[in-house]
Amino acid sequence: MHEIRAEITANVWQVSVDEGQLVAEGDQLVILESMKMEIPVITEVPGVVRELHVEPNDVVQEGDVIALIDES
Repeated sequence: MHEIRAEITANVWQVSVDEGQLVAEGDQLVILESMKMEIPVITEVPGVVRELHVEPNDVVQEGDVIALIDES
């Protein structure tokens, strides 16, 4: 499992994928908002989204797990 983690403290503005969805390298998973800036969170590995740990309007801290991607 590959962990996708927040790089900054931010609000979750939009979730672009669903659990069970197949994603490719570079696909956008979530958009974070911090200080009026939109920060896309992308996956660096292809696979299936096994777990989403956020939903819109959540607040994430730097290092929080956003999603788990199953590469198998």
